[in-house]
Amino acid sequence: MEYKMAFLLMLVMLTSWVAALQDMSGKMFTFPIASNRAYVKLITGTQEFKAVTICHRSFTDLRRDHALFSMATPSHYNSFLLFWDNTNKELEPHVMDKKAEYAGLDYKMNMWHSICTTWDSTSGIVQIWFNGWPSIRKYSVTGQIQSSSFVIILGQEQDSHGGGFDQSQSFVGMMTDVHMWNYVLSGCEIRNYSDERNFTPGNVISWKALEFEIVDKVLIEDRVTQCY
Repeated sequence: MEYKMAFLLMLVMLTSWVAALQDMSGKMFTFPIASNRAYVKLITGTQEFKAVTICHRSFTDLRRDHALFSMATPSHYNSFLLFWDNTNKELEPHVMDKKAEYAGLDYKMNMWHSICTTWDSTSGIVQIWFNGWPSIRKYSVTGQIQSSSFVIILGQEQDSHGGGFDQSQSFVGMMTDVHMWNYVLSGCEIRNYSDERNFTPGNVISWKALEFEIVDKVLIEDRVTQCY
């Protein structure tokens, strides 16, 4: 019985790892396989959003739909979602289940892309900054995003609160420099982020002080850099 319990404990440790607050500077998450199980859960104590900015850098060779950021509440599974629709070749930010569509972006495979998404609750305006360049501004939805139990996921798209994952929408590749603010960043701050200059780290989620949980096959590695 003791051997059986030890074996089960080892399996749990292999498939789920909870980290304390960690400075992830120079690191990246690697999602090496398509799966409906592997993901990173980001921890925040925020319970209300009147505005949002989310920035990240990602690298993939996927030729199918995939989620880049997924935040869910019990009432809105797509409370804030950034999704690549491969059929229509467009990035789609969803705010409280309302979708905006951005086509014509040079979302090439096998290279790093810097993507920031902003939304303001008063105007309802959403905007994408792709590799430092702004898109047009589109109307999404007004009203605050509120919940006592936000679930923020990297690597999967939530079709239920904290679950409902679909392997065909999973992210495979690398992701780094994930930051989230509860206000709309200025264009200059977003350019500083995209160009990897000094910028104000996220006050909701900061890559420099990240609290997260890894489930199943996700790796923490040194960020891949090119040598010239």
